[in-house]
Amino acid sequence: MWLGVLIGFSVALWMLYTNVTAVRFIEVTDGSGTYEWFDVNQNNRVDLHLPEEFVFSERGAYRQQKISDTLQHIHWTFYSVFWILLAIIFAVGRDFFYMVRIRLLTHKVLSWRSSFNVIMLWEFASALSPGVMSGAAVAMFILKHEKIALGRSTAIVFVTAMMDNFFYILIIPFVFAFIDHSLLFPSEMTSSDGVKWVFWTGYLIYLFLAVFLFISLFVFPQLAGWLLRTIFSIPVLGRFKNGAVKTGKDIELASSELKREPLSFWLKTFAATCCSWTCRYLVINALLQAFLHLNFFDHVIIYGKQFVLWLFMRMSPTPGGSGIAEYAFGELLAPFSQSALLLVGLAILWRLISYFPYLFIGAFILPRWLKKQR
Repeated sequence: MWLGVLIGFSVALWMLYTNVTAVRFIEVTDGSGTYEWFDVNQNNRVDLHLPEEFVFSERGAYRQQKISDTLQHIHWTFYSVFWILLAIIFAVGRDFFYMVRIRLLTHKVLSWRSSFNVIMLWEFASALSPGVMSGAAVAMFILKHEKIALGRSTAIVFVTAMMDNFFYILIIPFVFAFIDHSLLFPSEMTSSDGVKWVFWTGYLIYLFLAVFLFISLFVFPQLAGWLLRTIFSIPVLGRFKNGAVKTGKDIELASSELKREPLSFWLKTFAATCCSWTCRYLVINALLQAFLHLNFFDHVIIYGKQFVLWLFMRMSPTPGGSGIAEYAFGELLAPFSQSALLLVGLAILWRLISYFPYLFIGAFILPRWLKKQR
């Protein structure tokens, strides 16, 4: 068990080290630059995070900067510490409301401790998997081994995905109705039809998924069973067909139980979803307020920008959106600070609060949880 913990911690430390020691370049005007920029990928923009675009030159306009050096340049005050602590509270609140939701969906079959383990392992799987996967398959496995039938576990994961997608697709129209779209995208991208096409295509995909999950659970629950039987009829997967058929029947049974839930049940579940996502987004608002003086409208714009940021993170092929998240953070929030160094440092602080803790907590919990199940 401790060997598993050691391996998990080692991987988490390695990922943290590679992120903190990553090198990027900053533009300087004081004559201290030692690198010159060349547009290697021919995209007509300076990619500060791509070392191959910079060549050593005594008369260059750019300087190499490690992210660890950037963190040392942040000016810490009581005011900044207060807002960072508030950001940590929001991060904890996000998972607390996830725990409330999973307890509601399991009718409190899961204890608070079991709910904590489930959510932490779910977040751990999401942190290690590409954004488009979000650890859903692992969540079904975890719930099944917490004495929740596989069919009901699948239905619960479907409900959580449906709630998350509904929150996103319902609030996006309000965001674009009250905030001009030119403020939501990076300035150089507002005239790019390609970026907008990617964003709205992603939005339509999540709309389709939400509707599909709703139909599968509440209108035609037999659809999930039919899909499972069809998939596991493939010769290579044939030996799993009996289990797939049973899971399909369990999903239909869970669906019939969910249909009988009162309106108050769904209102509480959706309220927990909204609170969790609100806390998730307020982490960035609190971090920026720690080092910048922002007014209420600034916070509204930052909150809206995060819906754009989240979609690009979910479409990322990298684990937990790594790389894409930090880059998008700097691009979207550049209008609020002229200091590229500060934005890079804040991006790392954001990931230290909202991403890396799950790697360490998950690495500690997973071996103990597996031993308990065995």
